[in-house]
Amino acid sequence: MSLYRHNPAELAPPTGSSHAVTATGTRLVFLAGQAAHGPDGKIVGDSLTEQFATALGNLLTVLRHAGGTPADLARLTVYTTDVDTYQDEADELGEIWARLAGRDHPATAVIGVVRLRDDRARIELDGIAVLDEPTPA
Repeated sequence: MSLYRHNPAELAPPTGSSHAVTATGTRLVFLAGQAAHGPDGKIVGDSLTEQFATALGNLLTVLRHAGGTPADLARLTVYTTDVDTYQDEADELGEIWARLAGRDHPATAVIGVVRLRDDRARIELDGIAVLDEPTPA
C-alpha cells in the first residue's frame, strides 16, 4: 500500500492537511465518527483541545484494530461546534496530531456544525484508510 500526498506549489501550503491523497491498496477502512468518549461512554474533557486528543486517540484505536496505522489514513473529516476555537488552537492540535499520528497528514476537511450527537461533544472525527494486509481475525 502506498499513499501519495499532493500539495501543488500553485496553491497555498496546507496546514495540518494535504490538498489531495492518492492511494494504492486492496482494502478500504471506513472509520465511523469518534468523539471524545471515554470507556464509560461519557465525554472526556471540556476544552476542544482535550476532546480532540481523546477523539483522535479513539479513531486511531479503531484503525489499529482494523490492522492499520496513522500513516494509512487517506481522508479525515473534522466536525466541530466551534470552528473559531479550532483555528485559534491549531498549533496545539497540530502538536497532538504529531504526538499521536506522526508527520503524515491525510486530505482533511473541517466542518462547523450546530451540535454533535452527544451535546457535550465539541469535536468528532471520521476517516478513510487504505491498507494492503488482510483483515485481522
